[in-house]
Amino acid sequence: MPLSEHEQRLLEEMERSLYQNDADFVAKVGGKRARPAYRSIVLGVLLAVVGIAVLVIGVFVQLPIVGILGFVVMFAGVLLAIAPGKRVAIDPDSAAGKAGKPTRGQPGFMDRMNDRWDKRQDGQG
Repeated sequence: MPLSEHEQRLLEEMERSLYQNDADFVAKVGGKRARPAYRSIVLGVLLAVVGIAVLVIGVFVQLPIVGILGFVVMFAGVLLAIAPGKRVAIDPDSAAGKAGKPTRGQPGFMDRMNDRWDKRQDGQG
C-alpha cells in the first residue's frame, strides 16, 4: 500500500529535519564511499615484502636490530595497504536544501520503488 500524501509530506519533513539538525550524522553516513587508494595498496604491499626480506636477512645474519627493523617496515607496509581511502563528505548546507534527492537527474531508490509499485498495481488492477 503506497503512502498517503500526508504521510509522504511527514516523511519529507522528517528527512529535512534530519539533514538540518544532524549534519554530523549526514556527513558520516551520507558521504560517498571511499575509492580504494590503489597507490597506497601497491606501496604498502611492496613495503611489506621489503620488510619481510629485511626480517629474513636479519635472522640469517643473526642481528636482532636488522630483524626488528624489517618487522617495523613490514608492519608499516601492511598498515599502509589496509588504510581506508579518503571519503568525500557531503556539505551539510547543500544537503539540507536537497533533502536527499539524487544529484544527477537519476531517480532515487524510493522513486524507483514507487514506480515499480505503481506498475504492479496498474498491471493487477
